This record gives sequence, structure tokens and C-alpha cells, in this order.
Amino acid sequence: MSTPRPRPAVRRALRRLPLNAAAALTVVVCLFPVYWMVTTAFKPSTDIQSYDPRLVPGTWTLEHFRVAVGADGFALFWRNSLLVTLSAVLLALLVALGAAYAVARMRWRGRRQFMLAVFIAQMAPWESLIIPIYIISRDTGMLDRLPTLTLIYFMITLPFTVVVLRGFIAGIPPELEEAAQVDGCTRAGAFRRVAFPLLAPGLMATSLFGFITAWNEFTYANFLIIKQQDSRTLPVWLSSFQSTFGTDWGATMAAATLFALPALIIFLALQRHVTAGLASGGVKG
Repeated sequence: MSTPRPRPAVRRALRRLPLNAAAALTVVVCLFPVYWMVTTAFKPSTDIQSYDPRLVPGTWTLEHFRVAVGADGFALFWRNSLLVTLSAVLLALLVALGAAYAVARMRWRGRRQFMLAVFIAQMAPWESLIIPIYIISRDTGMLDRLPTLTLIYFMITLPFTVVVLRGFIAGIPPELEEAAQVDGCTRAGAFRRVAFPLLAPGLMATSLFGFITAWNEFTYANFLIIKQQDSRTLPVWLSSFQSTFGTDWGATMAAATLFALPALIIFLALQRHVTAGLASGGVKG
């Protein structure tokens, strides 16, 4: 008797098994550091320093969170980070929306060269510019000021915002705006009433990227805010749990958990729109 052949659904599942296993392994590798950070924040100090680490805490404590929240400057640095991040993201969206529309909808000399410059700016390592930016900030009296960080984060997030919004605007049929112009709308009015509402996923995707980039940035915040300690941001605040006696790992992990919560909440709230925005933004160019 011949051996019965597997059903098509079973064959497809078997073919996908290596890919599913690789995906599961990737998820575990990426999420395990986050899991370890969160669980360490809830472990007592004796368990953290134990030579026998546990994946699941034997006992749970909120003491490290009380230390983190009670640290000097927690509320002030939280406000500074939120102010700088939101200002940079909003400014980048306003500028990039106009630039992306001009590239996607208009034909003008130098358009390709402009996009090439944007791609080059996106690929450039911003850490290599820290010395020139420091010298410019020092000579113009802009050191130790939050507006300086806002402008830097704006420059960092602007190229990506232009690229994504340009692709997303190009994916919207121009006939929709032309029909609105036939009905009496100006070009600006047609964009505002027809195209702009369709850009919501793209705006959310770029906003999330800009928020995470500016929220997590440490180098410029630590390098340009030297004297005015009250102008520092949350990533710099995380280094305050080090002393001559070593690092308070429990408080550091609790502070890192609190620091990661805003970006995590925003991502979970916008996840569906962000995925749609990134996919639609990459369809046309």
C-alpha cells in the first residue's frame, strides 16, 4: 500500500515551519532584554546580586520604582523630554509635509537632486556631527538650552519624515485633488480637504519614528547640556543612579522601565496605523 500524501494545508504548514521558528527565535531574542529589564525592576536587591539568577522573580517589590520616582529631577527631566520631543516632531511634520508634497506633486528643476540630498542626510551618522554642532552652539550662545536640542532632533528626524510622506502622497491618486479643483477648490484647499485626511497613517508612522528617536537620544543631550542641569532630559537622568559605590541596578532598571513606557504606549495605540503608513509609503516613489 502506498503512503497517503499529506494534505495541502499540512504541506504548507511544514514549509512554513522553518520561517515560523526563525520568527519566534527573533522575537525571543529581541524581547528577552526588555523582559529582563522589567523583571529586574521588581526584584529585591538581594535577588539582583545573587549568583543564581532567576527568570521569574521569587518575590516582587516596588521599592526600586519608589527610588526612581523620588530621584532628584524626575518630574523636571520628564517635562523637558516631553517638551523637546513633541516640539521636534511637530516641527518636522510641518516642514516635511510641505517638502514631500512639493516633491510628489510638482515638477521643478533639481527635484531629484533634492531627494538625493535627503537620502544622503538620512544615511549620515549624526554622531559624527557632534563636534561641529557643539562649536556652532558654543559660538552662538546656544549651549545649555532646550531649543538647541529641539532643533537637533528636528534635523535628525526630518529626512526620514520627508521620505515616508513623499511616498505616501505619491500613493494618493492626483485625480482626487484635480476633481476638487474642478469643483472650485484651490490647490491648497484640495490638499487640505482631500489628500490630508488620507495621510493619517503616514503622519502617525513618521510621528512615532520621530518620537522614539528624540525620546531615546542621549549623546547630544549629555554633550550640549553641561552647566544647566535643569535643562537635561530623561536619558541623561538614567545615569544618575551611578555613584562611587557602583550602580543601583534595581533603580536603574525601574527608571528604564518608566522611561520606556510612553513610547510603548504610543506604539501600541498606533500600531495598526503605523504599519499601514509604512507599507503605503513604500509603494510608490
